Order: sequence, then C-alpha cells, then structure tokens
Amino acid sequence: MLCVGLDVDFDKMPEHIKALARSGEVAIGGELFKGRARSILAFNKEIIDATAPHCVAYKPNLAFYECYGIEGMRALDATVDYIRNKYPDIFLIADAKRGDIGNTARMYAKAYFETMDFDAVTIAPYMGEDSVTPFLEYKDKWAIVLALTSNPSAIQFQAAQKDGKPLYRAVMEDMMKISTPDNMMFVVGATKADKLEELRSFCPDNFFLVPGVGAQGGSAEEVIAHGANDHGGLLINSSRGILFAGKGEDYASEAAKAASATASYQVL
Repeated sequence: MLCVGLDVDFDKMPEHIKALARSGEVAIGGELFKGRARSILAFNKEIIDATAPHCVAYKPNLAFYECYGIEGMRALDATVDYIRNKYPDIFLIADAKRGDIGNTARMYAKAYFETMDFDAVTIAPYMGEDSVTPFLEYKDKWAIVLALTSNPSAIQFQAAQKDGKPLYRAVMEDMMKISTPDNMMFVVGATKADKLEELRSFCPDNFFLVPGVGAQGGSAEEVIAHGANDHGGLLINSSRGILFAGKGEDYASEAAKAASATASYQVL
C-alpha cells in the first residue's frame, strides 16, 4: 500500500549530494545534467532504488521541481524515465493539484498522461466536473480528486454544509457519478483517519490516496484499520518521513528502513 512522495528539497539533501550541483556536468542516459538537476536526479535515483522493494507507487509533488525552474523539470522528467525503465510496474502519480476549465484541463491531462507518462494526476474539483472529465478520457489512467485533505485549515471549506451534508461528501458523490472506481481515486488525509469509516460508508469501492503519514503525524495503522476495503483500497503516502530519514551518506539505507517500517502494516 505504500506510496513514496518524491518531494525533493535541495536544502535538506545530504551535503555530498548537494555538492554535485557544484561539480560540473555529467552524462546520464545520453543527456548532460549539471547544477541542481544533477543533485536532484542523483538523490531520487538512490531513494528509488532503496525504497522500490517496499512500495507500489511514487508521487512526485510538482511544486518541489517547478521551484527550481528548468533544472527541476529536467530532473523530474529524468526521474519518471528512470522509474519507467527500471521499475515499470510501479504506479506513478503527478501530484499537481490542477483544477481549471475544460479546455485547460485537457492540456494538463495531455501534459501528464502523454508528454510525461504518469498514471494519475491529483485534481482540485472546485471549478466543477468539466475540470475533471478531460482526465477521465484516457484509458487506464486515473484522476485523483481532492476530498478531505490533511492540512489543518482544510476544514474551513471542505466541511462546510451543502444540502445538509459536508462539502467533501457532496464533492465525492458528484465525482462518483461521472467516473468509476477504475479511473478515480480520492485524496483523504491520514490526519483525518477518524473520518475514513464515514467515507467508506458511501464510497466503498474507490481507492483513497492517503497523505500525511510520517512527518505530518498520521498513523498508517489507523488508516488501514478505518479505511481499508475488501481489496485494500488504499495508497498510503509518506514523503519527508522517508526521504529525509537519514542526513548523511547513509540516507538511502535509512530511507529503506523507514519505507519498510511504514509498509509493514497489513490488512487483517
């Protein structure tokens, strides 16, 4: 059930990895990488090789690549290629949280499903269903819609009442009408684990992508106890708690230990 969030942060990388940004160009897969792109790619490759035995998915958060401009996006593209070539069975999520009118949504879908070859994209549905439907037109691809997120202020809007029910439920029910459990998941934060049984009562079959385990304080054990269905139905994401479990040259082996510990919970 484990999904590893590849939320790279140059400032938190071990010093020997950051130093690669200052050590000139290197050819990787026929392309030259230098600067932060070199450090990010080197960091990601080590993390991926260390954690791949323990996870079923990777979820790069695009903000952590976009903030470094073209260097970051080149590193993201190369990271996706690396996973596709070495671990082709692993599920790839673009954590982009896109949400726009249909014509723009269509271009986002093309960007992540055709140009970059992700399996799924996270989507903010609050501009209505036409901001989501373009993603559902792709065979064997997934829209992952924000429902009840893990951030503290999520409750401001997501729990507001609409027709006598919380907005997150209204959103999920409307999204379920235009999709199937084979092309839509929902984001439900691990810090809202007490709500998972309620969500399962009206959404029994869809997968839930559950961020917030680890650094944000969520418990994988509680998520599974309250949110699993008969076929598992969960992707449990941990990012910082795995990526930065180690601070030195052993960072990859420490990440593997953290991933193994998070993945060790089983549905009983």
